[in-house]
Amino acid sequence: MQIDWNHFTPWMSLAGGILLGVASAMFILVNGRILGISGILGGLLAPKVRDASWRIAFLLGIFVSPLAARLLFPSDWISVPRIDAGWGTLIAAGLMVGLGTRYGSGCTSGHGVCGLSRLSPRSLVATLSFMAAGFAIVFVIRHVI
Repeated sequence: MQIDWNHFTPWMSLAGGILLGVASAMFILVNGRILGISGILGGLLAPKVRDASWRIAFLLGIFVSPLAARLLFPSDWISVPRIDAGWGTLIAAGLMVGLGTRYGSGCTSGHGVCGLSRLSPRSLVATLSFMAAGFAIVFVIRHVI
């Protein structure tokens, strides 16, 4: 295994991690809610009147922020990820992630970022489980199949 030094971005990754940590901490301190996308999106399935507006604003921010970044930052700072998969694979993967999120009572961001920072044992088990499953699947796809 080799590191792709052309696309290795430790400083940008560190900055993104710090932003996620600060955003998660601020969200729970200000709103008393966990910044997990599955909970935020799931809350819109049976929305309460006062609860829907911040959830919609959050989701809109997810879609608008890449466009804003493209306008604000130089083009060499932002790269578009290349996904070597067809639509069928992407749809199947999305459904499997949704099923896992429902089965695991939360998503990777909810457990990995917010749950671990709160020292939640359930989040530790969930994070270890999805990391192990991800490692196993990548190993099988790259070395067995």
